[in-house]
Amino acid sequence: MVIEHALLPIIPGHEDAFEIAFAKAMPIISSMKGFQNLTLSRCIERPGTYMLIVQWEQLSDHIEGFRNSTQYLQWRQLLHHFYNPFPIVEHFEQINQV
Repeated sequence: MVIEHALLPIIPGHEDAFEIAFAKAMPIISSMKGFQNLTLSRCIERPGTYMLIVQWEQLSDHIEGFRNSTQYLQWRQLLHHFYNPFPIVEHFEQINQV
């Protein structure tokens, strides 16, 4: 399993619109090969920042599969205009869990 992590800085005043758009975008990503799970959380201290965590079977499911798909174009159209600056997306492998 691979964990995708991104902190999403949303343009101030656009948080509600972002959450509505994200709800529309969730079926897009969840339909992709290798998708396992997704959580979107809002920061308490900085309410304009969201944490996105997506679990994929393999790194290639995200990098090659999703990002090179026509579905990603829909995802991008729904969400990317909310970010400032554009988020850094990183991938992790779990080594411990309690």
